[in-house]
Amino acid sequence: MTATTSTPYTLVTDRQQFLDLCRSLERSERIAVDTEADSMHHYPERVCLVQVATSDATCLLDPFALGDLSPMGASLAGRRAVKLLHGADYDVRGLNRDWGLTFANIFDTHIAGQFMGLERVGLAALLLDLLDIDIPKDRRIQRADWSKRPLDDHALQYAAADVHYLFALHDAMTERLRELGRLEWVQEECERLCEVRHSPQELRETVLALPESRKMDSRQRAVLLALYRWREVQARRQDRPPSHVLPPGALAEIAGEPSAPLERHKSLNPKLAMRFGRAIRGAVAEGLSAPPLERPRPTSPPRGRPTQGQTRKLASLKAWRHAEAQALEVHVSLVWPMRSLERLAREPQTFSEELRSPEVREWQRERFGASLRRAVGG
Repeated sequence: MTATTSTPYTLVTDRQQFLDLCRSLERSERIAVDTEADSMHHYPERVCLVQVATSDATCLLDPFALGDLSPMGASLAGRRAVKLLHGADYDVRGLNRDWGLTFANIFDTHIAGQFMGLERVGLAALLLDLLDIDIPKDRRIQRADWSKRPLDDHALQYAAADVHYLFALHDAMTERLRELGRLEWVQEECERLCEVRHSPQELRETVLALPESRKMDSRQRAVLLALYRWREVQARRQDRPPSHVLPPGALAEIAGEPSAPLERHKSLNPKLAMRFGRAIRGAVAEGLSAPPLERPRPTSPPRGRPTQGQTRKLASLKAWRHAEAQALEVHVSLVWPMRSLERLAREPQTFSEELRSPEVREWQRERFGASLRRAVGG
């Protein structure tokens, strides 16, 4: 029978209590970590709660009361303890952005679930399917403003559950991965997470990366960049996510036809047009008078359309990848990077170089290298 659980926790708001916890973390063999942020409600985003658990206690750290959380950095960056996270990328970036924290020796239960061939790899699903533990996943709390204080017990219970059960989940998943012979595969994938850092993207790079901007000419892109800059200022001024100020679709539509009256743009809400119309037109004028925004020249010469033979080769390599995935009962994306297969379909003679590609994992080389060589040469 599935057990719906109540999670014990300690809310840490006292500085000395936090420093005592940091010292205890240095002696721990496993540390579970999670975060809650306010990205759906405020801008710029910030971490509003940090959940940290050991085998002895589950603690919820309130950074608004504690301030600097960097004293726990040595424990997170050291290799003594295994750091247990679920979907670690977001948490690692947020903690690095706000306090410069880094990680070593991560075990990501989301990645582990993928390598176990599980269809459901959300935390609640993993706990239910593997341990018969039912944790509350209230969508209202998921979308809550975690910057508000005080946080009620229901929200704190929700947050605590995200780390409290990671130890039992780690035990179960490690045992199964050993049986499958895939524990080292997961460890290699998780090592890459330890290299993740927060790297703010310049607005110019953001605009150039947008699919809509690829279809625009250089003048339209300059207008789009001016609109994004205006929206960035507004988002910070209003303390609201940029998409809540003006949706990206509206910005792209305006930039695509900068001379058209605002009321012609269907993606622009009439109320927003009335509120920001003068400012939007000012941003458009600024973009029209700015230097054209050219796309960077490609570092390598553009490739022509694939030949029929190359198309057939790629189809056979996709079939090879699908067959290997079926044999292992994992998602096809884990078997081999698609971009690597696309390059091999065009230039099969570069197989040895492709094996050394940074996109290819060591476990992939060992497990699939010989099989792929036969598929490429066949």
